[in-house]
Amino acid sequence: MDGGPRVPEQRRAGSGPVAQPGPLRFGVLGPVRAWRGEEALPTGSPQQRALLAALLLREGRTATAAELIDALWASEPPPQALAAVRTYASRLRKVLDPGVLVSESGGYAVRGLGEGVLDLAVAQDLAAEAEKARGTGDLGRARSLLNQALSLWDGEPLAGVPGPYAEAQRARLEEWRLGLLETRLDLDLEQGGHAEAVSELTALTAAHPLRERLRELLMLALYRSGRQAEALAVYADTRRLLAEELGVDPRAGLSELQQRILQADPALAEPSSPAAEPTPTPVRPAQLPASVPDFTGRSSFVSDLTEVLSSASEAEGRVMAVSALAGIGGVGKTTLAVHVAHRARGAFPDGQLYVDLQGAGPRPAEPETVLGSFLRALGTPDTAIPDSLEERSALYRSVLDGRRVLVLLDNAKDAAQVRPLLPGTEGCAALVTSRVRMLDLAGAHLVDLDVMSPDEALALFTRIVGEERVAAEREAALDVVAACGFLPLAIRIAASRLAARRTWTVSVLAAKLADERRRLDELQAGDLAVKATFELGYGQLEPAQARAFRLLGLADGPDISLAAAAAVLDLPPEDTEDLLESLVDTSLLESAAPGRYRFHDLVRLYARACAERDEWPPGEREAAMSRLLDFYLATTASVYALERPGDRLVDDLEPTEYPGLRFAEATQALDWLYTEAAPLLACVRQSAGTGRLRRGVDLLWAAKDLTESGANCHQYETTTRAMCEATRAMGDARAEGRARTVLTDVLLVSGRIQQAEVEARTAMRLVESVGDSLAASWVANNQGLICLHQRRFADGRAYFVQAIEGFRVAGNRPGEASALSNLSRAQLGAGNTAEAVEIAMRGLAAYLSLGRTMRLANGHFAVGVALSQAGRHGEALAQFSEARAIFTGHRQRLWEGTTNYRIAEVHLATDNATQAAQHAEQALALGCIGGDRMRGNVLTLLGRALSRLGQADRAKVCWREALNLYEQNNAAEAEDVRALLSSAAPA
Repeated sequence: MDGGPRVPEQRRAGSGPVAQPGPLRFGVLGPVRAWRGEEALPTGSPQQRALLAALLLREGRTATAAELIDALWASEPPPQALAAVRTYASRLRKVLDPGVLVSESGGYAVRGLGEGVLDLAVAQDLAAEAEKARGTGDLGRARSLLNQALSLWDGEPLAGVPGPYAEAQRARLEEWRLGLLETRLDLDLEQGGHAEAVSELTALTAAHPLRERLRELLMLALYRSGRQAEALAVYADTRRLLAEELGVDPRAGLSELQQRILQADPALAEPSSPAAEPTPTPVRPAQLPASVPDFTGRSSFVSDLTEVLSSASEAEGRVMAVSALAGIGGVGKTTLAVHVAHRARGAFPDGQLYVDLQGAGPRPAEPETVLGSFLRALGTPDTAIPDSLEERSALYRSVLDGRRVLVLLDNAKDAAQVRPLLPGTEGCAALVTSRVRMLDLAGAHLVDLDVMSPDEALALFTRIVGEERVAAEREAALDVVAACGFLPLAIRIAASRLAARRTWTVSVLAAKLADERRRLDELQAGDLAVKATFELGYGQLEPAQARAFRLLGLADGPDISLAAAAAVLDLPPEDTEDLLESLVDTSLLESAAPGRYRFHDLVRLYARACAERDEWPPGEREAAMSRLLDFYLATTASVYALERPGDRLVDDLEPTEYPGLRFAEATQALDWLYTEAAPLLACVRQSAGTGRLRRGVDLLWAAKDLTESGANCHQYETTTRAMCEATRAMGDARAEGRARTVLTDVLLVSGRIQQAEVEARTAMRLVESVGDSLAASWVANNQGLICLHQRRFADGRAYFVQAIEGFRVAGNRPGEASALSNLSRAQLGAGNTAEAVEIAMRGLAAYLSLGRTMRLANGHFAVGVALSQAGRHGEALAQFSEARAIFTGHRQRLWEGTTNYRIAEVHLATDNATQAAQHAEQALALGCIGGDRMRGNVLTLLGRALSRLGQADRAKVCWREALNLYEQNNAAEAEDVRALLSSAAPA
């Protein structure tokens, strides 16, 4: 950044006259221009602009007449060159403020300009500030300043200005701009933006193929994005190009980077500064549960575990400490782990994470869900959290790199559940509890936790009950702890019962436990043993609190919103909030976030047991769940209607009695839908096997944006399959037909065409058997899409025509528009291009008649596809740009990626390989409708673009990956890729 041209005299008063105050501005980082305020000033002929540029770039110094003539015409000046220079100067002086252009010693100078008047001067100042910020480690500010500097360029510097001086300055300014751009890209990689940088670097290396620094940055970005083969292919392309064009080898730095990639140098794996932007205060989670005040015994385990944890914080520590505690339920694994974690927390100043993995229950926590929670706790915004387990785990390790964090993973099912949740870097430590020994958890310090010794057991009992009561009946106390089998949880439950009953003696408790037939009932041992502890808190609740506690426990899902809770309780939101906050105060409920609440899973089980035992009349339990489902269905229907005005689905859903929320605009509606995804889908699953089944299926259908956007795909599909089975088991053909219609949508989005075809046939048979005409129209539309994938275009036309007729009869304008857009694609496949364009235009007109909604993007997309095949590439790009903007605004990530792929196709067809590669990279980063098969299409297109750009080795890497995806999916495109690979020159 220190090589930039300087014009210091432009920003301070010189010896010439001072310009009058006024908003005079000049630009040279593009066409040479001048403004007064917002008014553009005439700068005259090209030669006159050349004179102005020469003076602006003289840094306030005087230019002699001879120097100006040389700058404008070099060795071939016209006969009246001096007179021409004087004329140009006179004309400029009339345009500019008085005293700006001055005559001095037979020459001219521009003087007295204020701060920020010349765009080049502003860019220089920004670059200098960026360099200072980078030197102090403020990488986010440095990057922002460089972006501001680069944004000042408005095309080619000194554009249209003739003369050798201008040509030399153009080259100098362009070289400086590229240097700034390389520095900014370097900062991108330092801050973890490697995946986003690949697209831009691909385009830049195509535009500047001999610029080795750009190639080096591209290699590093690809490697950090997990694309090692492509990174090495970039080096191979570079080496060949340099040899062919210049007859030289790559510079040492580039060759060294290749070797480090080949050796998988750990120092290359992650950026030196993973945070995208600096944050004023690092997020330091403190999630450890409270340590019990009466912790007793276990001294050898405490010392052993504390020592292992401390090793992670040593200055020279080279391992990430992992300890795994194993033992039977109730042996005190969690109590010990929490106690040790609190003792060691001083060694982990960057925070402590905690999660109950629910391994002993029927639904162990999914690692990807846990990672999402951890990443949020560590300060990662929701928008930056990826979908897949592998990507979340990698981001989690990156976020923890350089931090000293303790992670407590409680109640794990097995090592497979734990592995993605381990930090993996020195300075961090993990403490795991489980009922199984984790022999397959590599490098873990294993601890087998047994029951307490008699002395420890008596000490724990005494600390809870009180020294006075135990001392009076020591033998009875020994009988109690022996009857408990010295199991800590059983002892704690028995002692707690005694402590809560001041009229009981120790002998009374011992007598109760002496009866072996009743002992387990008295102790409630095992996982359910904790309900005795919860009973103490539950018994102290007011009636309204107790009812809220019981009914809220009926709902599945990770948490519940205030509005949903109000539906469960059938109370106003204000009264509901008061009740829930009072339950938070008793520790029977947790506040997950403002306006959101959650139960610990075991507390939820206890609450349900209370509901079954205490709720009266019993029908209130079903009524509460019915209200919750109504709330979700009514609210989701309003989101659907807002996104798809005119769609008759909302009129054909099962009726609801409890109202839902209403939204003023689409952003609020989508915020609600994506926030509520997990509890909403849980509510759908809970409707299986009940009288709420049909409403559950309709809720699933109305929430289809969850899968089309790429969010919650796995949960949505799992729920859909469960509902298909539930409806089949109940013999409800209408509900099953709709559930299988939704499943067909899911399978089409993920590119599983053969499975989609099977489901569509079943769905059509079912919906026709019950006369569900709306569903039949959507199934026909899906069958047409399946035919498109299978290249059965005549069959596809027939299905789309059937769908169009059905939608018209139902008055479903959006459905008709969708089927028209799809029919256009069938006509394209059959070679009827002109008709395809006309039909796509009709579909777009239908969408436009409904307003600027999300589905309008599908209309623009379909028209773009038709126009591109008709060779009307400019018009196609305009349509795709409209579609992409709408998809982006409505968070349809997969459709946004698919549109980028289509844009890349158009650019490749018009021989703009650089833009094609850039948009293909964006499609890869976002994902596409069609799953792995579509990813194969994108990689194939990217390879074609790279091949045209001379990056043959990288192109072949893309084609090999595409071939692998096609072969896994038995796709016909595999043969085309094999032909590409066989025709490519050897690497």
